[in-house]
Amino acid sequence: MTAFTVVLVLVVAAAGFLRWRRPAWYWLAFGVTLAAMRVLVRYRSVMDACGLTVPPARWRLALARAANRPIPEPSPPRIRRLRPTRTGLVLRLKLRPGQDAFDIAAASDRLRHSFSMFGVTSREVRSGVVEVRMTGYDVLKRVQMPAETETRPMRVPVALREDGAVHYRDYRAIPHALTLGATESGKSVYQRNLVAGLAPMDVALVGIDCKQGVELFPLARRFSALADSPDTAAELLDALVARMADVYRLIRTQQRITVDVPDAEIAADIWDLPDELRPTPVVVLVDEVAELALYATKEEERRRDRIITALVRLAQLGRAAGIYLEICGQRFGSELGKGITMLRAQLTGRTAHRLNDETSANMAFGDIAPDAVLAATQIPAELRGLAIAGDASGGWHRIRAPHTSLRQAVNLCNRYADRTPDLPELAPFRPTTGTATELVPSAKASPATA
Repeated sequence: MTAFTVVLVLVVAAAGFLRWRRPAWYWLAFGVTLAAMRVLVRYRSVMDACGLTVPPARWRLALARAANRPIPEPSPPRIRRLRPTRTGLVLRLKLRPGQDAFDIAAASDRLRHSFSMFGVTSREVRSGVVEVRMTGYDVLKRVQMPAETETRPMRVPVALREDGAVHYRDYRAIPHALTLGATESGKSVYQRNLVAGLAPMDVALVGIDCKQGVELFPLARRFSALADSPDTAAELLDALVARMADVYRLIRTQQRITVDVPDAEIAADIWDLPDELRPTPVVVLVDEVAELALYATKEEERRRDRIITALVRLAQLGRAAGIYLEICGQRFGSELGKGITMLRAQLTGRTAHRLNDETSANMAFGDIAPDAVLAATQIPAELRGLAIAGDASGGWHRIRAPHTSLRQAVNLCNRYADRTPDLPELAPFRPTTGTATELVPSAKASPATA
């Protein structure tokens, strides 16, 4: 056996082992080159088989007949760029006249099979240009977030999408969101990732956890206000509504509507104000919304109406005042009472983990993306953390958050406790914490979500 044969056998064995145990390493070492060659070699025949070609122009046919030459073949979309990524390939295509971006989307499954890729998704970048993202392996099986993400104020990387891109929670683009998930579905881990991402930012965190605070109170050092019962939650929400009114009065006095002020500098929300006058933005996390909507007596019913009314007001008017809602729950349906569907209509972002009933899935996606309802009800129980994320635009995709233990989230909140703003109107609800404790070393995070 020659040395070349020995080296070849070792390389093949190493590739097989990496593909089995470390698919990300295999992709970077071998897969990306093989996949790029496979796409370029098979491209024309695959596009023709998938019906993504157009017949030649008439002038080309006439020219071929006049010159007694072979008839030109149908033309596929032109490849403008082929870019490898850490999880797959990105193919940018220029469509031919008569083709539509929907044609590429409809053929995604056939393209996945023909190019031997794990997944294929597409989106229209601009008129006539489509970006096809292909993943070489199951990126959601072992979630590994990239080392560098595009972070900016009020934009938090919280999960990985099925196409290999990072899923961000952008509060300035989507101010309010609804997150649903049954017990042991990964909803709490998703919430921890949100808190961990917001902790280093200049933002006030407000929590409502009616499970006696077992989820959010361990993170109390980074929260400006916390409520652990419906009674306290009602008072806290009233304080937030009062803060919203004060912020609007500030914006009104600082609008600077004069002839010599450019239109772009006229203040309409807190982000148009000067830095020294801008109020601190507030993110309100409601851990279990159903506990706020349930009642058994007339007094509890009045409290429930007060809470839901305050939430609806914050959802309708809070964006410009820098108040953002993150509503979480195991169950969300119209049987929770009046005002619930009105509240849902204001929650632009929707995320659904594994659900126990189709009604909650319909409440999450039925009004924006009906085809996502079926995907949300098909999440297997063993894939904790897998979720369907969508928004009011109708688009949706599968995501999975990396596992963040409670100890890791507590350490982050303790590390950035000095960034916790002290808001006077929320001072009665400031959680009482002991002296700062030393960070406890936590086990290395498992890449799979628990």
